[in-house]
Amino acid sequence: MLKGRMKRRTFIGVAWPYANGPLHLGHVAGCYLPADIFARYQRSRGFEVLMVSGSDQHGTPITIHAEKEGTTPEAIAERYHSRNSKALERLGVSFDIFTKTHREGHFSVVQNIFLTLLKKNMIYLEEMEAPYCTRCGRFLPDRYVEGVCPHCGYPSARGDQCDNCGRTLDPKDLLDIKCKVCGSIPEFRTTEHFYLRLSAFQEDLMKWMEGKKHWRPNTYKQTMNWLKEGLKDRAITRDITWGVPIPVKGYDNKRIYVWFEAVCGYLSASKEWAERISDPEAWKGFWLGEDTRHVYFLAKDNIPFHTIIWPAILMGYSEKYHLPDDVPANEYLTLGGEQFSKSRGHALWLEDFLNSYGADQIRFYLSYIMPENRDATFDMEEFIQVVNAELVGNVGNFIHRAMSFTATRFGEIPERGQLKEEDEKMLRETEEIFHHVTEGLNNFQFKNSLRKVLELSHSANRYFSSQEPWKLVRENRERCSTVLNISLQVVKSLTMMLYPYLPYTTGRIWKELTGGDIAEASWDSALQPVEAGRIIKKSPPPFAKIEKKRKDASMEVPERREEKGGESVEEKKKPEITIEEFMKMDLVVGRVVEIKDHPKADKLYILKVDLGNEERRIVTGLKGIYTPEELKNKLIVVIRNLKPAKLRGEISEGMLLAAENEKGEVSLLIPDKEVEPGCPVH
Repeated sequence: MLKGRMKRRTFIGVAWPYANGPLHLGHVAGCYLPADIFARYQRSRGFEVLMVSGSDQHGTPITIHAEKEGTTPEAIAERYHSRNSKALERLGVSFDIFTKTHREGHFSVVQNIFLTLLKKNMIYLEEMEAPYCTRCGRFLPDRYVEGVCPHCGYPSARGDQCDNCGRTLDPKDLLDIKCKVCGSIPEFRTTEHFYLRLSAFQEDLMKWMEGKKHWRPNTYKQTMNWLKEGLKDRAITRDITWGVPIPVKGYDNKRIYVWFEAVCGYLSASKEWAERISDPEAWKGFWLGEDTRHVYFLAKDNIPFHTIIWPAILMGYSEKYHLPDDVPANEYLTLGGEQFSKSRGHALWLEDFLNSYGADQIRFYLSYIMPENRDATFDMEEFIQVVNAELVGNVGNFIHRAMSFTATRFGEIPERGQLKEEDEKMLRETEEIFHHVTEGLNNFQFKNSLRKVLELSHSANRYFSSQEPWKLVRENRERCSTVLNISLQVVKSLTMMLYPYLPYTTGRIWKELTGGDIAEASWDSALQPVEAGRIIKKSPPPFAKIEKKRKDASMEVPERREEKGGESVEEKKKPEITIEEFMKMDLVVGRVVEIKDHPKADKLYILKVDLGNEERRIVTGLKGIYTPEELKNKLIVVIRNLKPAKLRGEISEGMLLAAENEKGEVSLLIPDKEVEPGCPVH
């Protein structure tokens, strides 16, 4: 909740996308659309807004992509910076600056912060164990290794984070770790790196968080969990040659790592913006002034970088700099039951959608399902249904009815006469919902605020129908004038409330209704009476219905995709196998006879399974899904001839079979009748 006097400046920082591929709809729903809604709303309230972001051009995702293509990291980074900048502009995201990290201005800011913290002993040098691939002949930074997540059992977790559960990781945490380039098992060797003394900020961050209980539950909880577990110092450099150089002699083959330098981009982008507007000191009003509010938009996997690491960096750098006031992190947008993922190619790409649909159609549906407090699912059929029913059939229908009838029968906004009870009720509901939406947008409740606007539009449609202006225009023209004036007043209010969501269409409607630019209009003007006598011309319906095409690639839930040569291509489906190949799997029924907790992993059990003529030891990620009591004596299906593997130091001698639905709910495959352990499964 906002407390006390409203601050007059708003700094909005939006998470920086990796420039290793095109943006997808998950990115849009996760941070770019909510940030733009808030920025447009704040500007209309009269706040001075600075919204910044840019392409994160460094780090291993870019170098891996470059190596696959046989080109340079800079070529990849510039390609996708250009494409993503254009896509965001087409979507209508109103950045004051969308820049990039591979530029001298950013290097200068990052290196200054680094040296300042080094001088204050907040950065120090220490040896560490890091994975080294003997076949490739190099150390393997985070995303050059892959393995099993120790928390959720996901088999393709990266060395820095698990895409499935979102937990941050260290390469040492991974089970069955492998080099992503050649597939060999790396060994751990000693290397030297600079560390951020994050532990030194534990007390200050705890005190700072005392005033953040109004944050979204997941943001607050995840941050407090980090603090309660105790902050650990983190290496902020990597053995890589692409990125921000370390401003200390002797470290030419190392770079400041992306998780440290990317967040510094909020400050470097602000300074670049000031240079661009020919007022080099302008950034200070947003960073050093007291009359400022800082808000950061991002998805939940980015929370600790913005609520722990970035505040710690700022605290160490200078006490003058403004810390985050709010971090309204969104949950994930899912597709086909799985999280959108650029790295795995599981996505609907923004560029494709913009080529097939209007920007406001995309913005409307993603706002309608925005994953603010829980994951949301993108469904193509629902996208079409919601746009056609709510945007076209509800909002568009009312606006077109009111404006086209006025244009045809009056040609101008008619005078308002004496009001009846139903007129006053309509105006009262409009004002009440306007204040509800205002409060909702103040507190980042974008989805619920949009639903309230739609509720008002439904009421307005009922009002218009109940008054039957097509009869009144013949029988009582004065009364008809009043009904149309009230209807156009509601159109004006709806248009302003929808402006942060649908900037393109509302701009045209506002221009027709008032003659002004909605981007320059004040938020409160939504409730000011319409100008009687203003010419209204007949125009087409504001929103177009989506006609479902027989075949449209952008409508399909994709197979796994990967980027090649800068273009998205479908990854091949799993190849067909012969019956002989299938028969190589030795599937048998087993009975769980013993369950133990894994000594080194919170999410793993060690099962003893009776296979009839032998007992096998199986490590499984069912902890938290099934209790030991539920597993004891349960019949399961096991792959008996799977090569043994070591999972967090414990040998697993097989694998059990389970199904997983689109909600991520796991269910064991079990025989529907009592059979003896060791029975084959065909």
